[in-house]
Amino acid sequence: MNKKIIIIGSGVSGLVAGSYARMNGFETEIFEQHNLPGGLCTTWKRKDYLIDGCIHWLFGSAPGTTLHRFWEELGAIEGTEFVFHEELTRIETGTFDNKKTFIIHRDADKLSAHMKELAPEDSEEIDYLIGMRKRLSTVDMTFEKPMALMGMKDFQHIMKSMKPIWKDYKALKKLSLNDYSQRFKSPHLRDGIRRILDIPEFSAFAMILLLSCLYNKTAGFPVGGSLNFIQKVEKQYRERGGKIHYSSRVDSIIVKKNRAVGIKLTDGTEHFADIVISAADGYSTIFKMLKGRYINHSIKKYYKSMPLFKPFFYLSLGINRDFSAEPHMSVHLTQKPFELEGFTCDHFGFKHYCFDPTLAPKGKSVVEILYSSDYNWWLKLKNDKKSYTAAKKKIADTLIGELEKLYPGITKDIEVIDTATPLTFERYTGNREGSYEGWLLTPKTMGLTMKKTLPGLKNFYMAGQWVHPGGGLSLVMKGSRDLIWQICHKEGKEFRTRPPDGFEQAGPSKAVRNLP
Repeated sequence: MNKKIIIIGSGVSGLVAGSYARMNGFETEIFEQHNLPGGLCTTWKRKDYLIDGCIHWLFGSAPGTTLHRFWEELGAIEGTEFVFHEELTRIETGTFDNKKTFIIHRDADKLSAHMKELAPEDSEEIDYLIGMRKRLSTVDMTFEKPMALMGMKDFQHIMKSMKPIWKDYKALKKLSLNDYSQRFKSPHLRDGIRRILDIPEFSAFAMILLLSCLYNKTAGFPVGGSLNFIQKVEKQYRERGGKIHYSSRVDSIIVKKNRAVGIKLTDGTEHFADIVISAADGYSTIFKMLKGRYINHSIKKYYKSMPLFKPFFYLSLGINRDFSAEPHMSVHLTQKPFELEGFTCDHFGFKHYCFDPTLAPKGKSVVEILYSSDYNWWLKLKNDKKSYTAAKKKIADTLIGELEKLYPGITKDIEVIDTATPLTFERYTGNREGSYEGWLLTPKTMGLTMKKTLPGLKNFYMAGQWVHPGGGLSLVMKGSRDLIWQICHKEGKEFRTRPPDGFEQAGPSKAVRNLP
C-alpha cells in the first residue's frame, strides 16, 4: 500500500514536493490557505493589467543545464517562451549633479568595455571580474543527488567540476557586495556594484554567479508571468492524481508519540497521513503549528538573529504609455533626498514589463517601483486602518512624484495604482515579516546547511526558503526534489523523475476549494 503524504502550502516548494512524491508512488494532498497556487510566485489582475509579483529571472530557463531538466520534469518548461534581456539593469551613480550611468550588460565583453570607459583606473580589477564571470558560466553548480546522500565519489566529482572556479570562490566567499565594491577606485563603480540588487550585505560571489547565468542565457523571464508559470506545475501535479485543498488554512500539526500523523485546519477538521511536509512559513510551522516543542539551540538562533531579505513596499502602476523603448530596469538618483517610513532615500528602482505583451494592452505598460521597507513600521499601523491607508497613499504619491520628475506628464497617464506592503505579503503568503526570499544570502549564511527535520519529531519534514538561505524559485525547487529523494531513500524506494508505468492513469483530480 502506498504511503500518504500531507503537504502544507502550495507555493513552489509544496507543489514540487507533491509532484515528485506522485512520480514516486506516494498518495498526496496539499492544503493551501489561499485560493490560488504559487505563494509568492504569483500575478494579480487590476483592470486590464496583470501585475507580476515574483520572477525577475528564472535559473534553468535555457536547455543544457541541470536546473532546466528539473523544470522539464515538473512540466513547467513545455510551451513556455522566455525573454533574455541584453541588460540586467542601469544604475545612476555618484550624485544627482555629477552622475554617471552604470549599465550591467549581459555580454561580458560589452560590460568590460563599458566599465573601463567609466573607470579606466580600475582596468585590472575589471579584467578579474569579467574573467571570473566567464569562468563561472562554464560550471553547472547544480548537482543531481541531494548532498545528504552523496558519497566520497560524488564529492570528488564536485571538487573536480568546480576546479575552474575554486580560487574565485575562496577569494570572494567572505565578501559582501559592499566589501567587494571597495576593491574599485572609482566611486561610480563602487556605487553601482553596491546597488545592483540594492542589498549591500548580499554575497558578492552569489551576485557574480547571477551575472554569469545572464551571460550564458540560462536565466530568463517566462512570458505570461509568474502565476502562469507555476500553474503548469500545478496542472501536471493534478493530472497525476495529486489533490489540492484551497482556502484551507492549517492551524496545527497533529503529533502522537513524537510522530507527525496529520494536520488540523482552522475549521476544526482533521486530516491524517503517514508523513507531513510543511512548505509553509518556517516560524509559523515551528512555533505556532508545533507550539515550539521541537527545537534546539541552532533553530532558536536562526529565528532570533539570522538576517532576512527585507520586504518591499510594492507600487505597481498601469500606465497608458509605451515604455518599450526604455531600459526595462533601472535605478535613479533623486534631485533631493526624500523621507519614507522615517528613512532618507536618495534613489529608487524602476521596472517596466513591456517585454511581455501578455501583461498590458498594446501601447500600455505595467510599471513597478520597489522600495525596501520596514516591517515593524507597518506593524504599528496594522490595527489602525485609517492610518495604514493614509501611509500607503502618501508613499505611493511620493514615489509617483519622483517618477513624474523623470517622465514629465506621466501622472495623467496612470490608469491603475496598486500598493502592497509587507503586511500584504504576510497576509497572503504567511511569510514571516513579508520577507520575499526568507533568509538573506550573506557571506556568513552562504553554504549554511540547514536540516529539513526537527529534533525529536518523526515523519515530519520542512521544505522551501526557510531551510535554504538565499531563497529563489530554483533553489527551493531543487530543495524539494532533494527532500522527496531522501524520503524515497529512507523508504527503500528508488527515486524516480517520472511516474511508474500505469501510475499516471490515476486520472486528474480537481483542485478542491474548501471555503472556511
